[in-house]
Amino acid sequence: MKTNIILLAFALYTSVSSAQKLKGSDTVLPLGQKEAESFMNKNKSAKVTVTGGGSGVGLAALVDGTTDIAMSSRKMKMAEKMKLQEEKKESKEVIIAYDALAVIVNPTNKVSQLTREQLEGIFTGEIKNWKEVGGDDLQIVVYSRESSSGTYEFFKEHVLNNKNYASSVLAMPATGSIIQSISQTKGAIGYVGLAYMEKQVKDVKVSYDNGKTFVGASMANAKNKTYPISRPLYYYYLTTSEKAVKLFVDFCLSTEGQKIVEQVGYVPLAK
Repeated sequence: MKTNIILLAFALYTSVSSAQKLKGSDTVLPLGQKEAESFMNKNKSAKVTVTGGGSGVGLAALVDGTTDIAMSSRKMKMAEKMKLQEEKKESKEVIIAYDALAVIVNPTNKVSQLTREQLEGIFTGEIKNWKEVGGDDLQIVVYSRESSSGTYEFFKEHVLNNKNYASSVLAMPATGSIIQSISQTKGAIGYVGLAYMEKQVKDVKVSYDNGKTFVGASMANAKNKTYPISRPLYYYYLTTSEKAVKLFVDFCLSTEGQKIVEQVGYVPLAK
């Protein structure tokens, strides 16, 4: 009888701990979904649900206990760390892959390369027409992720030198919306994670040395670190949840999990 109770308790614990929620970054979303799908195929009793909403949304969910893992395309902010401390919670950060952030335009746009300074001018509103950067006489329509997005934060910090986006910039709730809008708008420009690149948009080569060399966003250029707009992608989880999430996180970091990273379109961790 005692043995049956122990077995029942173990079964209940296993079923609870195998149900996990991932929430957050839209950049990490396609990777999280593919990793979860493969993990569940290998572990039939496991249930992993993955939803987007932005890095800030995922990290807020981690603080309030409504997700097991926060997916993020940026590091946790000090304010978020302070909230965890107030709740007497500790988190662990794991880099699961790397990403190149592609600058994209409509395929009809003849501009094929831009310097970081020109990008800063476009996204802060100082440059308003494509003719100012070698293109046609056409108004520039700028698309961005909304402020809860880690990609928004990363682009602001590393491309705009922490300058504010122009008030005219159109904030989109998801990366897919940016792809769709730019494919339908001749004068449009925006940015997306490498895995979201599609044929209906064109990526622009970028220079971070005042126009001496221009490099395109690609898996090869991200791997050899010649593409300048690259970043790590993160999972965050509470230390109290480590046992529950360890199997899944270890799978993502394994050789098999890192092959999925490359299949999805991101850059695997160096072994």
